[in-house]
Amino acid sequence: MFNNTVTEFIILGFSAFTDIQFPFFFLFFFIYLIILLGNGTVVYIVNSDPSLHSPMYFFLCNLSTLEIVYSSVVIPKMLANLISEDKRISFHGCALQMFLFLSLGTTECLLLAVMAYDRFTAICRPLSYSLIMCQVRCQQFSAFAWWSGILLSLIQTTLIFVQPFCGPNVIDHFFCDIPPVLKLACADTYLNEVCIFSVCVAILLAPFLLILVSYSQVLYTLLKMSTVENRRKAYSTCMSHLTSVTLFYGTASFMYLRPRSQYSLEIDRFLALFYSVVTPLLNPLIYSLRNQEVKTAIFRLFNIIFIRSK
Repeated sequence: MFNNTVTEFIILGFSAFTDIQFPFFFLFFFIYLIILLGNGTVVYIVNSDPSLHSPMYFFLCNLSTLEIVYSSVVIPKMLANLISEDKRISFHGCALQMFLFLSLGTTECLLLAVMAYDRFTAICRPLSYSLIMCQVRCQQFSAFAWWSGILLSLIQTTLIFVQPFCGPNVIDHFFCDIPPVLKLACADTYLNEVCIFSVCVAILLAPFLLILVSYSQVLYTLLKMSTVENRRKAYSTCMSHLTSVTLFYGTASFMYLRPRSQYSLEIDRFLALFYSVVTPLLNPLIYSLRNQEVKTAIFRLFNIIFIRSK
C-alpha cells in the first residue's frame, strides 16, 4: 500500500444513465429503507420473542444483522454518488470499503453453511440436537464465521492494495470491488489473481460443499419420515434457507469464480447489485413468508403495537 501516485479513486457508478440519476436515487433509497426495516424487524423479534430463542433463529438474527451492515457498506456511498458531482473516494477509503464488503460476504458464506448444519442436526440427529447445538456451540460457530470473514478478507484486500496504482484512477463500478480495482493496478497482477482466486474458491466452494452434503442427508431423512406434518414442517424451514443459498451463492460464484478473460463490466455491475442490494432485501421476506413461527411472532408484535397505540 505504498509508492502510489494515486491517492483517490473516482467511482463512476451509474454515470452512464444521466437521465435517470434521480429516479435511481429514490429507488435505491427506498430499497435501503426496506432492507433496514425488514432485517431490523427480524433482529428485534428474534431477540424479544421467547418462542424464537433457538439456534436456528440465533443464526437468522446473525444473518439479518450482517445484511444491515453489508448493504450499509455499499448503498449510502452509491446514493451519494447518484446526486453528487463529487464521486471521489480516498485510496484508504476504497481499501476499507473493499475489506468490509469482502469480510461480510465471506461471513455470510460461512453463516449459510452453519445454518445448513443446524438444519441437518435438527432433522437427522433430533435426539442429540440440544447437546450439539447448545448455546456455547452456537456462539462459537458464529464467532468462527465472523472472525474468518475478517481474516480472509484481510488477505484478499492486502493482495490487491500492495499493488502500485499510478493511474488511471476511475473505477467503472458503483463500489470498490475486486475486478474493477485490480484492473487499475499498473503492474503484473497474475500471481495476485491466482491467490485471490484460490481464496475465493475456498470461501465459496468449501461452505457450499458442506451445504450440499448436509441437505443430501436432510433429503434422505425427509423421505423416510412417516408423518406428512413433520415432513411439511421440516421442508418449510429448509426451503427458506435453500432459497437464500441459491440467491447468494449463484450470483457470487458467477462473479468471482470466472477467469479474467470472461469479465464484463456490465454483467459484473448487475451481479454485484443483485447480491449487495437485492439479496439483503429479499432475505427477510424469504424467511418470514415461508416460516410460520416468524409470521406468528411478527403478527404478535403488530398486535402489541396496535394495543399500546389505542
